[in-house]
Amino acid sequence: MSDHQCFVFKPFLLDLRDERLWKGNEAIRIGAKAFAVLRCLLMQAGQLVTKEALLETVWPEAVVGEAVLTVVVRELRQALGDQAQKPQFIETVRGRGYRFIAPVTMAQNPSYEAREIHGPSQLPAIAPSEIFVGRETEVAQIHQWFTKTLQGERQIGFFAGEPGIGKTALVASSVAHLAATERVWVGHGQCIDHYGAGEAYLPLLEALGRLCRGAEAEHLVPLLRQYAPSWLMQMPALLSPAERETLGRSMSGVTQARMLRELAETLEVLTVRRPLVLVLEDLHWSDPSTLAFLTYVARRRDRARLLVLGTYRPVEVLRHAHPLRRVIAELRQHRQCVDTTLTSLPEAAITAYVRARFGAMTVSEGLVRLLYQRSSGNPLFFTALVDELLQRDMLEESRETVSVRGGMVALSSIVPESLHLLITQQVEQLSAEDQAILEAASVAGMTFSVAAVAAAVDLAMATIEARCATWARQGWLVQDQGTETWPDGTVAARYGFRHALYHEVISARISPGQRIHLHHHIGHRKERAYADQTQSIAAELAVHFEQAREIQRAVLYRHKAAETALQRSAYAEAIAHLTQGLTLLNTLPQTPERAQHELTLTLALGGPLAVTQGYAAPEVARVYTRARELYHQLGATGERSPVAWRLWQFYLVRGELQTARELGEECLALAGDDTTALLVAHYALALCLFYLGEFAPTRLHAEQGTALYDARHHHALASLYGYDLGMACMSYAAQALWMLGYPDQAQQRCQAALTLAQQLSHPFSVAFGLGHKAVLHQFRREGRATCESAQELITFCTERGFSQWVDMGTILRGWGLAVQGQGDAGIAQMRQGLLSSQDAGTKLGQAPVLAQLAEVYWRTGQTAAGLQALTEALAVMDTTGERWWAAETYRLKGELLLQQGVQEASAVETCFRHAMDIARQQHARSLELRAATSLARLWQQQGKCTAAGELLAPVYGWFNEGWDTTDLQEARALLDALA
Repeated sequence: MSDHQCFVFKPFLLDLRDERLWKGNEAIRIGAKAFAVLRCLLMQAGQLVTKEALLETVWPEAVVGEAVLTVVVRELRQALGDQAQKPQFIETVRGRGYRFIAPVTMAQNPSYEAREIHGPSQLPAIAPSEIFVGRETEVAQIHQWFTKTLQGERQIGFFAGEPGIGKTALVASSVAHLAATERVWVGHGQCIDHYGAGEAYLPLLEALGRLCRGAEAEHLVPLLRQYAPSWLMQMPALLSPAERETLGRSMSGVTQARMLRELAETLEVLTVRRPLVLVLEDLHWSDPSTLAFLTYVARRRDRARLLVLGTYRPVEVLRHAHPLRRVIAELRQHRQCVDTTLTSLPEAAITAYVRARFGAMTVSEGLVRLLYQRSSGNPLFFTALVDELLQRDMLEESRETVSVRGGMVALSSIVPESLHLLITQQVEQLSAEDQAILEAASVAGMTFSVAAVAAAVDLAMATIEARCATWARQGWLVQDQGTETWPDGTVAARYGFRHALYHEVISARISPGQRIHLHHHIGHRKERAYADQTQSIAAELAVHFEQAREIQRAVLYRHKAAETALQRSAYAEAIAHLTQGLTLLNTLPQTPERAQHELTLTLALGGPLAVTQGYAAPEVARVYTRARELYHQLGATGERSPVAWRLWQFYLVRGELQTARELGEECLALAGDDTTALLVAHYALALCLFYLGEFAPTRLHAEQGTALYDARHHHALASLYGYDLGMACMSYAAQALWMLGYPDQAQQRCQAALTLAQQLSHPFSVAFGLGHKAVLHQFRREGRATCESAQELITFCTERGFSQWVDMGTILRGWGLAVQGQGDAGIAQMRQGLLSSQDAGTKLGQAPVLAQLAEVYWRTGQTAAGLQALTEALAVMDTTGERWWAAETYRLKGELLLQQGVQEASAVETCFRHAMDIARQQHARSLELRAATSLARLWQQQGKCTAAGELLAPVYGWFNEGWDTTDLQEARALLDALA
């Protein structure tokens, strides 16, 4: 061990190498600047050290006042147990400086055993921000909640109050006490006014990120990987590039329901190990997705050792009609949370604060009364007032008492009437340079990087950091939050305003022109720093460029922020970003470029609107109508193929099939030799043509798409289009093959599609494949297999939140149950799935489902209900032009009329003949066989057996596969009976 020197002044020892102060064998905590001041005094023990010399030595790069030195000396005296009036160690030479008066010796390599023990050490100095007084009732309440939490009862508590009332201090002090007495996880997330409202799950991701960067990250990251992969995806720094790609592919199409469930289950597993205290501050600025999580986690009944503590300002909630008010009201109604409003502290709390801060036995009553009158018991205000009085050197303190130097009259004249005025007054006393730093910091955000501030002011990062470090040590304005590394390699200190009010007051001082200037420089600096990773800070950049009046850049980042929100299934946030982007575009001159941007954002807006409001919603229709107008207005000047696809998708789901077909044909015409564009176009046309009942061209386009598909090159399209297009082409080829009379080939193709989806590990594609598998079993009239496949589909999609496929699975399972003899249960499930689908605004597929419901009514003898369902089905079919189940619809009408006992046989026969005609026009051999079988059976009953055989035989004779299917077996049995 190399030699190192120590100063010894009994009973203390100052270790210069380890930079620690010891009293006997106990380390005494002092700040870095306090250590430096003490070292200077010891090096010149017995001599006067002027204030100027100390400031120059300890703060060489910072411009600070003598008040800072006064605070540091006071910290040293508290650490040493010294008194200014009767000093044992540090003597004040009034107006000039300080002198160390105790005997001092030097020691080399002191051993631990050589340190003398002289009784209990003096407690370390207490920083103003660490002093907590009052709130005994609320503290007890938090401890009561935690006791229940330890027993596995999740607890959610909110603390409301005006700015500065002590919400954060209450929570921080209580949580620190809990962490000191119990082994707990502590997660902390902050909602941010600057751009937090548009950043989905911001405080939750912040809390998770901090936990995953903590000491026990090795336990947390694997837990997220297993139980919450969709959340792990939002923290790419925790993943390798290969894992990000794999996880991204498997997470495509994840819904908000799944994200909420994943995080809730993760927290339940996590808290088996130890309880978690989750602190969410300033919820009046929270995003809708975070509130959705609070509601979800509060209503779960599973055991969880989870305590959630939230803070908010009621006035802000009311002023902006924030949804937090509704969330808390609903949770309170169901006794799932406690909402407590903090009131002002009494005079006794102010007395306790001053005594704790200065270590005095008594406090001047006049001082306490004035502090209370001015602050009305607001903790932030009266602590700031004390700071101001110290700054002005107007407090005289000793071990016995704290009083006012110069009398109360002088004090009353300089103390402002409001906290805002006090903060403004304090800031205005700073140098112009320091004010510029703070103003740039406020523009950078509630938390800020020194590098961002340096981009906006003409100062070196080292100078800015020295200023911020000084303020942080003083417990004033800002607090240290470690360092921040940007993608371009920039590493800089990070600070945060100690209270939102400091941020708000300083920000409000900035002139409009200066604000534009600051946002411009900070925005461009961060844009350069993040280069190709700007997606991760898109919401922040959008605000900077919007405030800088750089509209095109702001629109770009609003779009990127919306994309990030959609990746998290945060539709409300995505809608907000896109709507704001469109509002900004309207301020620009009308040009083709603006129209193209408007079209891009309008199409992007249509998706989340459709998810949240349904495709039939007027707002959704308005958005897509505008998109189509822009599409035709731009003509050949824009990127038409992707736009045509998005419009195609909208009109298809709404059941406007002819319009969708025209757009599909346009996609094909625009594709040229682009393999990907051709694949997309062939799939679009295959889908349209199938629903229009044109099965031969459906098969042609589906097989052309399959031939073009290359999994190595096209698998990434799944994230863009929602599912794998190769798998989708195979699935529709399978359905067309069944219609065309190839049931075995259809089954093989359907299985190949599902296998491909499973190999790709793309959940939504797997759901697609499972759904088509169940449909094919229904086509083949395999009730039990339909039920089993539908249940597999429902289980898979419920777990992942794919509601549209759950609806489809419910309908298919209901049909399967009904044809197996469970008519009532089957009908109930079919109607449930149909109503849910209708509520979502989806018209596509309604006519066939109504016809299938009519089939179930027919099989259960409910003739009137069956005919009513068919009437609805035919009406929908006439509206949409969806005719792929038209032949079966008319056949079922004939069967129901026959069951009703219609006297006119010609009406029944007309329905069967019409069904056959439709099937022949569509080349739908399987449906033609069904219609021919029904008509042949009718003729058999009428005694026209020869005609019946001549009708059915050639239709049956055409088939060369599928002999195990119910349709072919029934036809064979009827032919045998007719022979």
